[in-house]
Amino acid sequence: MSTHVLAVANQKGGVAKTTTVASLGAALAEQGQRVLLVDLDPQACLTFSLGIDPEDLEVSVHHVLTKGLDPAEVVIATEDGVDLLPATIELARAEADLLTRTGREYVIRTAVEDTEGYDWVILDCPPSLGVLTVAALTAATGVLIPLQCETLSHRGVGQLLDTVHDVRRFTNRELEVWGVLPTLYDGRTNHARTVLETISETYDLAVIEPPIPKSIRFAEAPAAGRSILKTSRTGKGAQAYRDVATSLRARV
Repeated sequence: MSTHVLAVANQKGGVAKTTTVASLGAALAEQGQRVLLVDLDPQACLTFSLGIDPEDLEVSVHHVLTKGLDPAEVVIATEDGVDLLPATIELARAEADLLTRTGREYVIRTAVEDTEGYDWVILDCPPSLGVLTVAALTAATGVLIPLQCETLSHRGVGQLLDTVHDVRRFTNRELEVWGVLPTLYDGRTNHARTVLETISETYDLAVIEPPIPKSIRFAEAPAAGRSILKTSRTGKGAQAYRDVATSLRARV
């Protein structure tokens, strides 16, 4: 069985990256896929949003990456039907711990290879282009770039694509950019639509459809410790992520 490893990356914060990881994971699980989500952000937003308090955890992804702990000893099953490799604030030390280590680019790939039985592993990258993001891209078969449909939000895309280019050259020839996923999209504004067109032309990237609409429901879901597919099952946002999950599965 081949596992699809998808890195969700954008060094700009506030683009609904974590929401995308949680919602896509839940949507794929609904479709009968076995899914592992990996929280690589020291702020542990993904862990928190799936109903797990990082402060209650004794082991986390930090121990897998820096101490060689077996991922199976850390993975938590969540109520959303996905498994989670959780993060804690300790992960902030991992960047420093890994900087001097030989083969640091491969620590996440090794951890992913040590997990078994998943159709999808989705990596929630930190909002930076540091060691952890490079290691995530080295482990991934594809990268998805969530992008808020505003002018300033796509200025970082060029930098991210430069990093992807370097990773392809040095550590992961197989890496493909699957495309940009428009988030926080307000289709009523010409501006949002123009930004979308500009992105696909400027960077020659596929735009993953449908765009994820702006919705207060997304803010409510993490507070409930569940994904939007569980808190607002029939809402537009939940349906958009189901459609994106279907199109990603068609791609592979």
